[in-house]
Amino acid sequence: MSNVLKQYLELTKPKVVLLILFTAWVGMLLATPIWPDWRLVLWGLIGIGFSSAAAAAINHWADQKVDAVMKRTQHRPLPSGELSSAQVLIFALSLTLFGMFILVCFINTLTAVLTFFSLIGYAFVYTFFLKRATPQNIVIGGAAGATPPVLGWASITGEVTADSLLLFGIIFAWTPPHFWALAIYRKDDYAKAAIPMLPVTHGVKFTQLHIVFYTIILVLVTVFPFLTGMMGLIYLAAALVLGGKFLWMTWQLKRTNNPLLAWQTFKYSIWYLMILFAFLLLDHYVSWGDIMPKVFTEAVWG
Repeated sequence: MSNVLKQYLELTKPKVVLLILFTAWVGMLLATPIWPDWRLVLWGLIGIGFSSAAAAAINHWADQKVDAVMKRTQHRPLPSGELSSAQVLIFALSLTLFGMFILVCFINTLTAVLTFFSLIGYAFVYTFFLKRATPQNIVIGGAAGATPPVLGWASITGEVTADSLLLFGIIFAWTPPHFWALAIYRKDDYAKAAIPMLPVTHGVKFTQLHIVFYTIILVLVTVFPFLTGMMGLIYLAAALVLGGKFLWMTWQLKRTNNPLLAWQTFKYSIWYLMILFAFLLLDHYVSWGDIMPKVFTEAVWG
């Protein structure tokens, strides 16, 4: 891969987009008791993926001055001078138009509208305003990042249901402890860039307390899919075990001033979300065990 292509790929934040696509895919599969139409799954993931990549590119463009100051971001394509602002904006616009075209033409208008507002919410409302305006930026702005499973659900069913909003709630509650753990680890970087992240404005101890508080909320929220009958015991057991470990790590983080533990908590939070959503799928299909032969027959033979 040429260096220019690598720079454009970096603009899309591929690891973040892959996590977005995974949670959107889970939303698609949970939306129906049988295997969804593979064409809806494919086009939905393409449209959501391109739109997410566009939001990431706009974020790069908006944060280029901040990125130049922060140690962990100063080698990104714009601060390093590998790409120009015009190139990034044209790239982001192209991704946006292509993603919207796919969703409108091959999925449905509702998914396209929700995806567009999610893009606006992250790329503009969060990046341009909330990120610089309040230490609660992650809490408020987390709504945009919590939409992928709802988008996946809507792409299959054409509607937003209470069950899909439970998936939204899980990611929404997960976002603060996930990002605040990183913010503690990168506190000096955020302070240098004058970004009012919670550990910068209120101190590490205050942030650690809030991480524990929001992790408790997260564990409680993850129980709701079981309480509503959406999920079964397999999911509940996984949610409690995964959540218990997350809560234990955040409590240990509160009791220490070890920045390495903050980094480990941040990394675990990513695996936590991926494994939790994997168990959502496992429970969903085990619960429908009597129709699984039919599901796979339809998937293979159409």
